[in-house]
Amino acid sequence: MLKIIKYVILDILKNRFMIFYFICLLALTFGLFQLDENSSKATLSILNIVLLFVPLVSLMFTTVYYYNSSEFITLILAQPIARRRIFYSVFLGISLSLILAFLLGSGLPLLLVNPNSASLYIVISGVMLTLIFTTLAMLFAVWFRDKAKGMGVSLILWIFFMLIFDGIVMFLMFTFADYPMEKTFIALSFLNPIDLARIFVLLQLDFSALMGVTGAIFKDFFGSGIGAVMAIGMLIMWFAMPLLFAGRYFSKKDF
Repeated sequence: MLKIIKYVILDILKNRFMIFYFICLLALTFGLFQLDENSSKATLSILNIVLLFVPLVSLMFTTVYYYNSSEFITLILAQPIARRRIFYSVFLGISLSLILAFLLGSGLPLLLVNPNSASLYIVISGVMLTLIFTTLAMLFAVWFRDKAKGMGVSLILWIFFMLIFDGIVMFLMFTFADYPMEKTFIALSFLNPIDLARIFVLLQLDFSALMGVTGAIFKDFFGSGIGAVMAIGMLIMWFAMPLLFAGRYFSKKDF
């Protein structure tokens, strides 16, 4: 298992796209602090970059890498190794590589330039989003044999979470403005890991105006402390449940 993880990590770290991802995060992180003297504004800008690019890169890179490594995975399956161990090894190799690129490109520079709780929460959110969207990408790649379908579903999912979801929430809010829908909106916020990551960070920073509809309701209902625990707990669920389902399907899939 460790040999497979090591091979995947070394293979990914030599990938030009991964190097480009690391350099872009590094340049954006240092650049924003240089351009804006207000560290709080720079930190919020970095948060938006993390929420935008980390899920997209995790989804698309994992999907492409899995399909391109199908022959290697098929070869390993011929060995006397449990299928779930192979799946989790490949997953860990990909996710650890993406997390390493994020930490070196954005996480550690952020903590070094602006060492406070806000930076720490952004790093935690970035790591969690990497794990979640790597897991979802693995699920789609295992589920769909066709590469175009797997990549298409991954891209549509990112567009839904980034753009469409908030539009649906706003539509429901205005449509049912006369009804007590607070608990419903809280339940809806659990359905979007990107919103949960944003809420988790902004609850600690107390930027109420930037939380959005679901974030403001989330804070009013749970408060900052309990709300953050609920948000991180749901992020863990978003990571754990698809991973277990994907591992189970991989172990039964006919290659």
